[in-house]
Amino acid sequence: EGKPCTTALKEGDTMAKISVECYAGYKADERPVTFALRDKTFLVEEIVDRWYGEAYDYYKLIADDGNLYVLRRDRTEDRWELVLMEARRKE
Repeated sequence: EGKPCTTALKEGDTMAKISVECYAGYKADERPVTFALRDKTFLVEEIVDRWYGEAYDYYKLIADDGNLYVLRRDRTEDRWELVLMEARRKE
């Protein structure tokens, strides 16, 4: 059994920029539903956890490729970043 591959994706000194489409319910950008990274679009299958800071919102989720991602939204800049990607083995 191997360990999951965990990668903090960075471009230079900044986290990887992504494009995110959100569900807007009782508030705008309530939660991500799809995100695009490097010309590939991923569907959010499950939000495992979420937490909120002073300027950032974080979403730990599982995408349709079976991998685990942590997305961060900078509310002051209205910008999304990919903080972490963990490749999970499919059984």
